[in-house]
Amino acid sequence: MPPVTVNGVTISRKAIAAEVQNFPARNPGEGWRAATRALVIRELLLQEARRLDVCVEQKTDEDGRRETAEDALVRGLIEREVSVPEADEETLRRFYENNLRRFVTPSLYEADHILIGARRDDDEAFAAARERASSLRATLATAPERFATLARDCSDCPSASLGGSLGQIGPGDTTSEFEAALIALAPGDISTPVETRYGVHLIRLTRRIDGRQLPFEAVRERIASYLVEHVQRQATVQYLTLLVGQAAISGIAIDGSSSPLVQ
Repeated sequence: MPPVTVNGVTISRKAIAAEVQNFPARNPGEGWRAATRALVIRELLLQEARRLDVCVEQKTDEDGRRETAEDALVRGLIEREVSVPEADEETLRRFYENNLRRFVTPSLYEADHILIGARRDDDEAFAAARERASSLRATLATAPERFATLARDCSDCPSASLGGSLGQIGPGDTTSEFEAALIALAPGDISTPVETRYGVHLIRLTRRIDGRQLPFEAVRERIASYLVEHVQRQATVQYLTLLVGQAAISGIAIDGSSSPLVQ
């Protein structure tokens, strides 16, 4: 494998090996290439910062950790060379109007459930849980008013003492399988058996509270931050692409989007 160089400066295999840990990948070769590209970009930025005699103080974060001198140089170079215009009010409002669905509060669900607990890796126990849940579902098909009683008597969840009540549930509060089944229900519906890593559930939706549209004023700063970040990323890619095009890089193919600065 030929050595990797940036304007005559060699990126050592030892440095690449140390950097690989920062780039989880599907295979060692992919991780090695990602780490190499990152180090090439970093070396290129450091060379440019020194050429331009960038002078910047090292920052200390809220935990007292101080950035390295090289990190400060890279940051200072990007801050100096990559200009990011601030979006005006018209641009912010236009983004809001074009993306209304992004600014809606999550829907909430009030639900009860019955859990027949079983481990997925215990085939016999899980099969028995399926059978028990199916039997209870058959009972509820003709007597849905017995849900709370059956939850108290049969559920393996601490919510059994509350008749199976889980209170209000939002996105991410439950497993993906449970959430998908819950969203598909109409108020008053009882699900068919739903399998999760905890066992087999029967779910009853009692109330759905639909999300509401947030006003522009409530999300203005979020939009502004997003647009600045988006434009910053694009401008940084363009700047790095320009530097790469002007540099003598050997041993690896690279472009401006290879830097962790724009991931």
